[in-house]
Amino acid sequence: MKSRNWEQPDFVLITGDAYVDHPSFGHAIISRVLESSGYKIGLISQPDWRQLDHFTRLGKPRLAFLISSGNVDSMVNHYTVFKKRRKKDAYSPGGKAGLRPDRATIVYAGKAREAFKDVPVILGGVEGSLRRFGHYDYWDDKVRRSILMDAKADMLIYGMGETPVVELADALDAQIPISDIKWIKGTVFKSKGLEDIRDYKVLPSFNEISESKKAYAESFMTQYRNNNHYSGKTLVEQYDTNNYIVQNPPPEPLTMEEMDRVYELPYMRDSHPVYNNQGGVPALEEVKFSITSTRGCFGGCSFCALAYHQGKVVQPRSSKSIIAEGKKISRNKDFKGYIHDVGGPTANFRRTACEKQIKHGVCMDKDCLFPEPCEMLIIDHEDYMGILRELRNIEGVKKVFVRSGVRYDYVIYDKNRAFLEELAKHHISGYLKIAPEHISDVVLSKMGKPSKKVYEKFIKEYQRINKKIGKEQYIIPYFISSHPGSTLNEAIELAVYLKKTGFIPEQVQDFYPTPGTLSTCMYYTELDPRTMETVYIPKSLEEKQMQRALIQFNRPENYDTVYKALIKAGRKDLIGFDRYCLIKPRNRSRRKHHANIRKTFQNTERKQK
Repeated sequence: MKSRNWEQPDFVLITGDAYVDHPSFGHAIISRVLESSGYKIGLISQPDWRQLDHFTRLGKPRLAFLISSGNVDSMVNHYTVFKKRRKKDAYSPGGKAGLRPDRATIVYAGKAREAFKDVPVILGGVEGSLRRFGHYDYWDDKVRRSILMDAKADMLIYGMGETPVVELADALDAQIPISDIKWIKGTVFKSKGLEDIRDYKVLPSFNEISESKKAYAESFMTQYRNNNHYSGKTLVEQYDTNNYIVQNPPPEPLTMEEMDRVYELPYMRDSHPVYNNQGGVPALEEVKFSITSTRGCFGGCSFCALAYHQGKVVQPRSSKSIIAEGKKISRNKDFKGYIHDVGGPTANFRRTACEKQIKHGVCMDKDCLFPEPCEMLIIDHEDYMGILRELRNIEGVKKVFVRSGVRYDYVIYDKNRAFLEELAKHHISGYLKIAPEHISDVVLSKMGKPSKKVYEKFIKEYQRINKKIGKEQYIIPYFISSHPGSTLNEAIELAVYLKKTGFIPEQVQDFYPTPGTLSTCMYYTELDPRTMETVYIPKSLEEKQMQRALIQFNRPENYDTVYKALIKAGRKDLIGFDRYCLIKPRNRSRRKHHANIRKTFQNTERKQK
């Protein structure tokens, strides 16, 4: 501040992450966007929430505090799906855990208010965005209030936030009180009444969603359907008499020119030098030499919060901007010749799903890819292929990887196999990671994922193309255990499939009920909010452990759990020495096992006679 002759910052941004000035980090984007609009930004990274002077170190901000827990919800950052404390934090220097509090957004907001009582406090980031209304909280196992009600804050910006944060800054700079700023799209605020609110839709009240799971499911679907810049209404959630949470409709998606401007700002693409002697920031390593080419996703996976946070409209950058970033990366002193990724939420989505989306936004009750691809879906990989070709021809670039998710169903629906061939030939190194998530069509229907036959068709095409180009490359599929809809029978079906294919995954993700996803709504309500039909939920710790162990049935430490699961499901036929049995009998030789089978058969035959 002294070197810039600043007496006072306009905004102080407080984040739970280490300070990394790279466009993969939310605090970097928001601070650079505000800076480019002429505002002075101070950033306090990972303050000690027990000491007030950590929040006053940059003095009193002229316009507002901006609060974010970081790139990840602080509770997800701290706890595993089994609610055990994590030992590492990839967003902290040296991977050290414990440098941010639980529910960091609420804690930071309270400290900011304590530091300067008359300064507006604005919430943002993933933690704030996904908790903007009453929501089921997995860690408390109850419905919690909107984070705006629990935090000592004035307003919340949801979604990616570039447009609303600048509009808010301009309003505050014009000396409009924060209590009067109620028109900005992409914002949520508290209100004592509804007299000034126009054209709104009333959600079930907080009391109703706390007491009725059906009301909760109905509220979620109303929010889901109105998360559309074109047709979304203002939404209102009542708490007590004359106390409301009001959400303005989402802002319009960024144009290609706006996306280019955001990602062409002068990021240092590095963590702050103060972390060099602390081991750096692990989360930077994978993305330092990656390029964000798009945001938004029309994939519609039930367990993903992207549709609720970034929206379903794909917002691409221009190829010119992406290539320019590739050239900039190639000149970095630490660059070794490998661009780690070119993508976004889904790497191979480069445009809106159809022409209708451009004029009328996304459909309220129809998905682009599920259960079958929409007849209006435009499937096109040409632009993306052109970008990858140009990037790999940049001087100094040895290889360009595609590591963000590739939608294999979108690939297989493309009648032109050129993209799959180029992907196999140039952009993977031995293994392609994809996410079928499950193979039971019962579970896949709840996940919003394509059927098993689509996955198997993709595998055959991938193998055929690798044979054609003379490469021996494999697929690493990711699977989720204990997702809503999965009984032990579906978990066993997946295990048997893995046994037949000869692939046992090294990593398994147990379903994690995080705020803002359709799957979490199913988990809490035991209803599919799309149809209001009852859904089976594996909630007990024992069953969750069984379903997880079944995916890695070959591990000795999982034997007892798998055995118990098979007995419970009545699948003793999968305990034996046959080719597709999951485990062998305990302490029994093959000869004794077969003798026992013969004896059982003979006894059964006698009884029948």
